[in-house]
Amino acid sequence: MARTLVQQHQHQANALQDPADPAVAAGTDARARDWAEIQERMLVPLYEAVYERLEVRDGTKLLGLGCGSGLALLIAASRGAQVTGVDSDEHRLALARERLRADGERDRTPAQAQKPPTGTLLPADRLTQAAGRGERAYDVITAFQPIGGAEGDGKGLEPELDAAIPMAKRGTPVVIAAWGPPERCATAAVLRVAGRLTDRLRKGGWRPAHRDDLEDVAARAGLKPDGSGRVACPFGYADTESAVRGLLSTGVFDGAVRVTDRRQVEKEIGEALHDHVRRDGTVWMPNIFRYLIATTP
Repeated sequence: MARTLVQQHQHQANALQDPADPAVAAGTDARARDWAEIQERMLVPLYEAVYERLEVRDGTKLLGLGCGSGLALLIAASRGAQVTGVDSDEHRLALARERLRADGERDRTPAQAQKPPTGTLLPADRLTQAAGRGERAYDVITAFQPIGGAEGDGKGLEPELDAAIPMAKRGTPVVIAAWGPPERCATAAVLRVAGRLTDRLRKGGWRPAHRDDLEDVAARAGLKPDGSGRVACPFGYADTESAVRGLLSTGVFDGAVRVTDRRQVEKEIGEALHDHVRRDGTVWMPNIFRYLIATTP
């Protein structure tokens, strides 16, 4: 992450609610804003690498599964793509609408001044309805939410893929992403906190990424692998407080919060972050993410 982004985090963190507030719980608007303002940008190198490789540009019709608060859609729209985003979190989806609307009200380049980005946002349960109409509208599908952070996250993606694939043209590239090997991801040591705290329940915790995660998901969806890549996505934060809030917004620690309590989870995340705090107080964790490009039948 660029130094300027770390500085922006410091400013934004001051505007967010107290993380000890009980209202800041799984699925709330406050947590969605933590995701949008602190965490989501960590995957920008992944978004940009995929868009560059697939030549996403003016006229591309892109469907983003698990679009979150819309940053990946906004980047695609800035390249001229017509974007549709789907997410099950209504709070993140509302923020995505704000982002796309705000961007559409600004002039982007002289050539595009009269052509603001087109964006449609749908709750996840409406994707199946759209698929039922038999439309084959999309020529790129992305699922950037990385597999390998929580138990069952690969299978959790499958219903959306099953609904989305019939909406794509034959041979459409579908991109799915995953965490890289734990030894290449400094954040893995912090995410293990979730696994340790939920171990006695044997469910709902973190698990390390497996080598064939992406290929297994693609195979179950009936997709044909057609390329892959690795991208460096370091996680950088203004301070430990921002890091804790950003990591909690991912949802990986939800099970741990239910088993113990939020304060305990925050404390243990903070302790796990200790080795990644630099002299100026910022937090820096190098990571590698994988992506697989597979094509629709």
